Amino acid sequence: MKKFYAFLMVLAVSLSLGCSTPERTWLDEALDYCAAQSQRALDELQPLDYTLSPRNIAPDAQHWSTRPVSKELWTEGFWPGILWYSYEHSGNAAVRTAAEGYTEALGFLKDMPAYDHDLGFIIFCSYGNGYRLTENPAYKEVIVAIADRIIELYNPQVGTLLSWPREVENFGGHNTIMDNMINLETLFWASEVTGDTRYAAIARSHADVTMQYHFREDGSSYHVAVYNAESGAFERGCTHQGYADDSMWARGQAWAIYGYTMCYRFTQDPRYLAMAQKATDIYLKRLPEDHIPYWDFDDPRIPNAPRDASAAAVVASALVELSGYVDMETSAHYLHEAETMLRTLDTAYRAGEQSPAFLLHSTGHHPAGSEIDYAIVYADYYYIEALLRLKQLNQQ
Repeated sequence: MKKFYAFLMVLAVSLSLGCSTPERTWLDEALDYCAAQSQRALDELQPLDYTLSPRNIAPDAQHWSTRPVSKELWTEGFWPGILWYSYEHSGNAAVRTAAEGYTEALGFLKDMPAYDHDLGFIIFCSYGNGYRLTENPAYKEVIVAIADRIIELYNPQVGTLLSWPREVENFGGHNTIMDNMINLETLFWASEVTGDTRYAAIARSHADVTMQYHFREDGSSYHVAVYNAESGAFERGCTHQGYADDSMWARGQAWAIYGYTMCYRFTQDPRYLAMAQKATDIYLKRLPEDHIPYWDFDDPRIPNAPRDASAAAVVASALVELSGYVDMETSAHYLHEAETMLRTLDTAYRAGEQSPAFLLHSTGHHPAGSEIDYAIVYADYYYIEALLRLKQLNQQ
């Protein structure tokens, strides 16, 4: 996992030359808040049933709504990931025990055929963080086994992973969604720890094809790209969770920024860095004044459209890393933007006493009318990740 924090070395140099950083006291207080909310959630979930995964909290609710762990969900890895991050900050042994329990409840997935791309989200957020902090060899085995499952979805004619096998008929072809970029981390990591280049080769192919067809000239992205499964030809870009086929869905753009930043970490391919920056720059250019995006940048109801704190958290975390790969001036800009996002989330989007979540006001699947203005578990995951990245930056 050495490359995971390699970007901090570059950031340390830039900081020593005068780039500003958030105050340590603010970061510590924000992370203490997350740790307290995590403990509060665990207290409310007693007795713990590791097969029930916290998912969301409705605007009028006060406790986590849980779902039975199954292959039908994609968010199951975020809760154990939150607990691993909370343990990393607090050192609380009871939180570690809970993190282990919720993580290991997902182990059954390694023995199942791939059902969609979300396996990477589920396993690397849980087992990946667990292995990083404990070096438990059993966790490594599960991650590599999941990498084997993920590559079952690869179509060599297209050059990408199939995202949703269940949606092939609906989309009329091989569908690849921008979210899938995050799952490539499992494949790159599996290649590093096993020496098997197959995983990384498939990850690079997916990133290359996505870079070619998934983006518009200005750097905004389609949510879904549809390909002919036999010929591999690109057929169309469209949306599933955004406002329109040609709109910029906030969380989709966030996945693009995070995904290509991560790809550059593993490959040092300058094309991925350029793509991450291009996707970032259009996103930052179109943000509202408080730096928290509306759920879709092109919703005509703006400024009366819902916000999406989850997209803000994903981008803030990505920007901390991305700032370590660019020149000093751009680095300072990206760090300033990340801090602004996090400070707004910390002040205006905190759940506080209302519920044990970290953040309010995320948007899940707006076109389906699902999870609009909710607290959602993946917003909390990327929020605490971003805070930890900034704290680790300060400690260099």
